[in-house]
Amino acid sequence: MKLLEYKAHEVFSAYRLPCMHGYTASTADEVKDLAGLLTYPVVIKAQVQTGGRGKAGGIQFAEDTAELLTRSTEILNMKIKDLPVHKVFIGQKVEVATEMYLSFTLDRKSKQPVLIFSTEGGVDINEIAENNPDKLAKVLIPTGPDLSDFVLQYVIDKTGLEPALQDQFRTFCRTLYTIFLEQDCLLAEINPLIVDQAGTLMALDGKIDIDDNALYRHPEIKEFRDEITDNPLVLEARSFDFLYIPIQESGNIAVISNGSGMIMSSIDLISKRGMQVTCALDLGGGATSERIAEALCIVAKNPRVDTIFINIFGGITRCDEIAGGVKNSLEYISQKRLVIRLEGTNKEIGLDILRTISGDLELVDGLYEGVDALAQGMNI
Repeated sequence: MKLLEYKAHEVFSAYRLPCMHGYTASTADEVKDLAGLLTYPVVIKAQVQTGGRGKAGGIQFAEDTAELLTRSTEILNMKIKDLPVHKVFIGQKVEVATEMYLSFTLDRKSKQPVLIFSTEGGVDINEIAENNPDKLAKVLIPTGPDLSDFVLQYVIDKTGLEPALQDQFRTFCRTLYTIFLEQDCLLAEINPLIVDQAGTLMALDGKIDIDDNALYRHPEIKEFRDEITDNPLVLEARSFDFLYIPIQESGNIAVISNGSGMIMSSIDLISKRGMQVTCALDLGGGATSERIAEALCIVAKNPRVDTIFINIFGGITRCDEIAGGVKNSLEYISQKRLVIRLEGTNKEIGLDILRTISGDLELVDGLYEGVDALAQGMNI
């Protein structure tokens, strides 16, 4: 779960980490209502779940209310990397003396947190990491709830952080590491971590990614996730603990499977044959016939879907439950073409159930055979 910037600042504030304070708005009228609360000049920042906002024009400055309304309206009407901007974050402009970079992330290979710090930050941090690796410190953190002094001293020595900032830096790192652990983060990043004209460190921008598997421990983040999702099928699927994934608006095929690897393989092969998937739905494990029927009803509500490819490798999920779910949902999917591949527990029982169903339904033995059947049905 990727938090929007303003939500990351809320988390920072809750832990008393010095950060940018401001207000959010979703319409020009809301921006106008905020005008009296602001001290100019201000910065207006698009709130989207992607990077590169500055280069795309999603960060603007305003010297007065008239300019604030103009710039905010421009940003609210733009798309950044095909993502529409539904909200802006507005705060007082900060005079920056120095930009740096600080993050904690998870090193999957070592299964340990890693601290990354550079005395140079901002939009070009990736270029710095690639072209000037000596300006960047990256250190694995020994397992435990505390950030050791020797880790911080190593980072300070390697990057040459000036002495006047070292105490603040240690406090910043320890607080951000606490956030990383307590909020179940996969990433807690500050870019830029700035030094203002008074010599004070501040998180000018923040990025927090929280492990989806830990969201049950963070009900307020689950609520936020639903607030920023405007696709009703995503929300409906989520209510059944399914993952519904919109893919291509121009597609006509829905893929239903149990696992992200199966879904990605299906989409890749379908795309290579010149067909387009409009959505996918991940059942997870252990789905019952009732849940399978719900999943089929959800994808059938997508008006672009005329073909559904069900690709199941049954283990915990039994093939006879899949077949029962298909049978129970016939009144909702009767106008859809079905291509079904079942493999695993109770496969033959499931196939026997499916053979009793009349309609546009084709059973296949494997993934490649399923993609062939899809192509033949579309004369590709």
